[in-house]
Parts: sequence; C-alpha cells; structure tokens
Amino acid sequence: MNLKPLGDRVIVKTDEAEETTAAGLYLSHDSKEKPQTGVVLAVGEGHLDKDGNMVPVPVKVGDRVLYGKYGGTEVSIDGEDVLIMRCEDIYGVFE
Repeated sequence: MNLKPLGDRVIVKTDEAEETTAAGLYLSHDSKEKPQTGVVLAVGEGHLDKDGNMVPVPVKVGDRVLYGKYGGTEVSIDGEDVLIMRCEDIYGVFE
C-alpha cells in the first residue's frame, strides 16, 4: 500500500466477519456483524498538543486493535478494503 496517513490517523485492515454463530448456524451476508477488530497497516506522525509538542500515535504497524463500531471511513486502496480512522477511535491493543 502506498498511502501514508496524516496527523493522528491510522489505517486498519479489518478482520473478516464471522460466518457462523456460536451455536453453529450460518449467517447470511446481510446479517453478519461488522467486526470491531483489525490490524494496523500504517500510522501518521501524531498531532501537536497545546504547547506545540508532537504527541506520537500510541499504536504501531502490526498491532491488533479494538475500535469503535462506527469509527473510521471505509475506503478501497489497491483493491484492499481498509479503514482510515483517528487514533482516538481505537479503544485498545491486544497483547
């Protein structure tokens, strides 16, 4: 991918939606829950605080993250569907 996010934005490749329920029932395409996890593909430099100091983005490329259900903007880059979101839309990093 040749897109670099600006400021405190992050590009995330979302995980695939679940195909079956916990009970083993298959879900139709329309009823699949939108995933809220993914892998960070690229990060911006960060943002300036009120004193003019650079605050870096708290995640790095390769981190698996949990983000808000309606966070980010879905775009297709080089045939790959990704989300571009602000780092404040990320709730946590899996360890």
